[in-house]
Amino acid sequence: MKRFHVHVAVSDLAQSIGFYSTLFGTAPTVRKTDYAKWMLDDPRLNFAISQRARQPGVNHLGIQVDDAAELDALHERLAKADKNLVEEAGTTAVTRRRTSIGSPIRKA
Repeated sequence: MKRFHVHVAVSDLAQSIGFYSTLFGTAPTVRKTDYAKWMLDDPRLNFAISQRARQPGVNHLGIQVDDAAELDALHERLAKADKNLVEEAGTTAVTRRRTSIGSPIRKA
């Protein structure tokens, strides 16, 4: 089953955890000194915040899947949808890690 993934860089982690915990009605599933994540079922969302980026804002978006076969199928559909899809080691337009596929947000 697919789950949308959003990662947002924040300037104040504690304040942001309080805000999103109230918004989602639950505490983070994972909490570290510089990171927090909520695995929500309604909507199906993997929502993460961190202080790892230099600037606050959307860090990256992605689609999380349950297994490698589903990831491969999603990647095939993405390649068909975007004939100009570029994958390069290190600086990818599409990142495939574990069972997620996503794209970093880049400024023009």
